Amino acid sequence: MEEEGDYLDNILSLRNVKVTTVKMTSPSGQMIELLKYHSHPAQQRMRKICEIGISHIAFTVDDLDFEYERLKDKGIQFNSPPQLSPDGYAKVTFCRAPEGTLIELVEVL
Repeated sequence: MEEEGDYLDNILSLRNVKVTTVKMTSPSGQMIELLKYHSHPAQQRMRKICEIGISHIAFTVDDLDFEYERLKDKGIQFNSPPQLSPDGYAKVTFCRAPEGTLIELVEVL
């Protein structure tokens, strides 16, 4: 959706907001909302995982080795290849989205 108007200006405490929103909902009701602000561009800043606040987003995948190779072939930078957790419960790796957000990919074994 393309959104703008007093409602957004008021709830976001900004003026003249113009934003594209994409809402993705799973069959069981969980939702992720992505926002692209056209009216208020922000400077990209690479955050460290240890900083206060939301540091990353995690996704569970069925085949981490496959996703790692697929994304690496597309130029996505990873901190490391998939690593087996000490308890053997999962394989995990981190990469960055194009805008710099850290993304954790997890395969539960």
